[in-house]
Order: sequence, then C-alpha cells, then structure tokens
Amino acid sequence: MAGRLLRGCGRAAWPPGWAWVSRGFPAAPGLCRGCGEAAGLRAMGFSEEHARRLLGLQPRLGPQRLEAAAAQLLLLGLKSEAALGLLERSPELLRMPTERLRERAGELRRLGLDGGQLQRALSRCPQLLTLPRRRMAAAVRLLRERCLFTAEQLKEVLRTCPGVLLEEPRQLHHHFQYAYFRMGIQQKEMVKARLFQMPFAELRNRHIFLERRGLYQTPYKGQTQTSNPKLKDVLQLPEKDFLASLARSTVEEYEVFKKLLAREEEEEEEEKEEEEEDTDALYTEED
Repeated sequence: MAGRLLRGCGRAAWPPGWAWVSRGFPAAPGLCRGCGEAAGLRAMGFSEEHARRLLGLQPRLGPQRLEAAAAQLLLLGLKSEAALGLLERSPELLRMPTERLRERAGELRRLGLDGGQLQRALSRCPQLLTLPRRRMAAAVRLLRERCLFTAEQLKEVLRTCPGVLLEEPRQLHHHFQYAYFRMGIQQKEMVKARLFQMPFAELRNRHIFLERRGLYQTPYKGQTQTSNPKLKDVLQLPEKDFLASLARSTVEEYEVFKKLLAREEEEEEEEKEEEEEDTDALYTEED
C-alpha cells in the first residue's frame, strides 16, 4: 500500500522549496550545503564556477569569511574575476580581518593610488594588502627623505612600480644610488623611465656592458665626453633590441660578459671577506 502511494505521487506533490533526490526521497531546504554556501557569492556577482573555486581556497574558514574578504575586494572596485584571481594568488588575504583590509586599502589611497590605479597595483602586487604597515612607511619615507622624490614623483613611482613598497629599504636605496651616482640620472628622468621596474641586477649588467664598450660614461659635473643613451632606452628595450641598437653586440657576447661579471663579483666578495678576517685576527692579537 505504502509503496503504491509513493509510486503514485508525482514530484509536484511535494511542498514548494523541497528538492527531489535519488531513491525517490525529497531533501529538505538547506541540506544542499554547496548551494547554500555559494548563494552569497552568487549574489555578489560571482559565477557558479568562480564561487566554487573561491569556496575551495580555504574550506576551513567557512563561507562567511570568504564572502567578507571577497566583498572588501569588490568594494575596492575590482571585478569578480579579478577579485578571484587576487585571492587565488594570495590566499592569505582570506585570513586577514576585514578591518585590516579596509585600513590597508585606505593607506594605499592616501599615497595616491585610487580608483583604477589601486586596482592595477593590487593586480600586479597583491602582497600590498598584507605588507606590514611599518615596512610600507619605511619605503615611503626613504623615497621622500633620502631619495628626494617630490610628492608628485612618488605618486607616479607607486603608480608605475608599486613593487617598490615590497623592497627592502636598503636594497631600494642602493638601486637609487646606483642610478644617481654611477649613471648620473636625476629623479625626474628616473620617474619618466620607470627605473624601479627593472631588477637592479639587470640594470647593472646593461649599464656596465655599455660602459666597458665605451658607450656610456658617468657624467662629471653634468658633462660627458660621449653621448649617453637615454635611461628609458636602456631600461625598456627588449634584450635583443638593446644589444642591437644600443650595445652593438650579440646575445652570445652579452651572455659571456654576464658570466665574467658574476665571477668578478664573487672574487671581490671573497677578497673582502679575507680582509675582514685579517682585521679581526689583528684586533684579537692586540687584545
């Protein structure tokens, strides 16, 4: 009797909101755990696929924490796909309190990164949201007080090279000093050429290569006997174009030069260590 009743009842006989599952038994609303967790993310504009990927990032945190982090990124102006990519590259953002995310975004805005500039900076360097406040303040202070960039120049540096905030202050200062003293480049040209986009090691390789080929000379009192190439060309040309048009060399010659330069640096470092050891031994004998 019971079997005939069950077989005779259609799906429409079950109350609204109940879902039909296998074996002919209904599932009560809310038992579809994955559907319920994704509902909040779907309401924010995430597709079903994006919501599934988000929920798989840090399952132990729970859907509420995921939704809160995603909401903060959307409030910054990021689109759902960009927010998903940011969280996939830096899942540690999901563990940050939402208040800290808001504060860090506010600090970046005060530095001049707003609107689309902030979105692009975070897309390139999502670590800016997890960077300790003191570390960020130290980089900004160094650029303003020791490198003497103006407020407007600093804003442009951060817009084009947001990764400078992630650099160790000592390395960042060394990068600046090399361009300023060894290459004779002023701040205005550094900003225009986007100096900090190129890693320091590659900048040094290109500069010394040109220098040893007689194609670059450190200015003395603003004057040189040769016409130095523009910093923009040194930095932004692809390697093949740099070698062909500026260095007038081949890729093979440049590769050999880099190996020899690296060997020179190793030998200089070894000599420096030996001198320090000799000095320490001398002081020890005197004591």
